[in-house]
Amino acid sequence: MGYPETAEGFMIEDPKKWSTFKKQEFKLKPFEDHDIDIAIDACGVCGSDVHTITGGWGETPLPICVGHEVVGRAIKVGKAVKDIKVGDRVGVGAQIGADLTCDNCKADQENYCPNAIDTYGAPYPDGTISQGGYSSHMRAHEYFTFKIPENIPTELAAPMLCAGLTVYSPLVRLGCGPGKKVAIVGVGGLGHFAILWASALGAEVTVISHSEHKKEDALKMGAKEFVLNDKEDWAKPYAFKFDFILNTADMTHEFKLADYFSTIKVMGKFHNVGMPDHPIQLMLQDFASNGCYIGTSHIGNRPEMIAMFELASKQNIKSWVETIDISEEGCKEAVERVKDNKVKYRFTLTGFDKVFGKRSEKA
Repeated sequence: MGYPETAEGFMIEDPKKWSTFKKQEFKLKPFEDHDIDIAIDACGVCGSDVHTITGGWGETPLPICVGHEVVGRAIKVGKAVKDIKVGDRVGVGAQIGADLTCDNCKADQENYCPNAIDTYGAPYPDGTISQGGYSSHMRAHEYFTFKIPENIPTELAAPMLCAGLTVYSPLVRLGCGPGKKVAIVGVGGLGHFAILWASALGAEVTVISHSEHKKEDALKMGAKEFVLNDKEDWAKPYAFKFDFILNTADMTHEFKLADYFSTIKVMGKFHNVGMPDHPIQLMLQDFASNGCYIGTSHIGNRPEMIAMFELASKQNIKSWVETIDISEEGCKEAVERVKDNKVKYRFTLTGFDKVFGKRSEKA
């Protein structure tokens, strides 16, 4: 059938064969007045993609095309779209829909809308399942479509749309800025953005990691101190030091959390953006010595996305990205290396024209 009714993408059919991608056609949702059609030029490879295709976060509709760090060109805009025109370079992150009428949406908390629609694996009202950015086209609501600043290259902008926002949002909501002492746990895809943003926002940044070989990178990203947590009493010199900790690792179920809590100031927070596949165990007594809190968050809102791109543009902040051409083999290599933590520090799939051809509204 082809575009505009359908798109093509690299899809997974079985979580037991989670890195075996097949190029297939899938249905696009009906085009509406606030929609924008995007010819995709690049898509970041997110840890969420791996958790989804492996089944680590539960069942997902199959076959599934993942990818929610999408950058491309607007090739069709609905008659009600206000701020984007055909030809604009735009991006879409991990959320593609919401009711935009509930109290949360009205309060710029659309990422917590009870009727939110994820960019892939979620049903639209007509029953169409959303599919992600390892594909030729994406159809997105204008509210969840963002212009990309001209001075940010496409391959560097893509991972900001999910990983970047996922850490930027809690950093600003927790008050990251001058005079604050912030600890970042983990130097991976999320962690590297957390270091970049926290430093750019003016905080004093300490990185906590078990990987000594990442020290040099962390300091280049803006960290002032690098702490190895591989010894029994690693936390003692940092008692009550940090205003908050942002944990970007997804192995929290293996942490001795009391050690981390001990480094937080009274009533401070241990905030998690790395989502493990396994439950964590907590003792309430572990919170008593400083009255700290533990929590998490889900991506971020539209104003935060816009502010994040403005910060990156003004301060010339660059994602640390490796690129790989999209193909069955390229997707396989990318997700396997992300799962094995063998990337510095994000992957972006590129070369979409080689696979899908030059795409336009008439394609």
